[in-house]
Amino acid sequence: MKNIIKEFKTDKLKDTKFVHPVKLTYEQNGKEKSWEAVRSFDSVSILLYHEDKNAFLLVKQFRAPVYLNDNKHLCTYELCAGIIDKKASLEQIIKEEIDEECGYDVPLESIEKITSCYTNVGVSGSCQTLFYAKINESMKAHKGGGINNEEIDLMFLSIDKIDEFIYDESKAKTPGLMFSFYWFMKNKGINKK
Repeated sequence: MKNIIKEFKTDKLKDTKFVHPVKLTYEQNGKEKSWEAVRSFDSVSILLYHEDKNAFLLVKQFRAPVYLNDNKHLCTYELCAGIIDKKASLEQIIKEEIDEECGYDVPLESIEKITSCYTNVGVSGSCQTLFYAKINESMKAHKGGGINNEEIDLMFLSIDKIDEFIYDESKAKTPGLMFSFYWFMKNKGINKK
């Protein structure tokens, strides 16, 4: 992935589409408190295990907020994911994300729920539901890469490189990704297919 970032700046938000900054005021144990937060969409993500390659399919993309806070990371390594911004089952939403981002047509019945967790609890507190599915080349429909202005690269991570990858701090990655690896090793194991 080639990323050339120029003229990076911040501006105040006015009419927002995906996040809505708010100031919260409340009383806790008799004390007045306030907090700055962001209303945002809940999301879905999926760990994709490629049976033929014995590897995980990850997405790699530029994330402006990560760059804002740490301008040495031009991309993050993530699970295939998307926001819940329409009325459909969570499985249907993640199925569509797999198609858009990764180019695989995964049957709904092959998508297994792992769990849900809250992310970015100090700012947005949105809920992310994690899923798992096996893929193979017979499911490949197109090259993937996202839709509209998304610039998503795909990367296969060999299963025997999980530990090295998790502890490689030169690669920006999400806790959901690392937790999913843990879940896989505990529930599916290296030799379980």
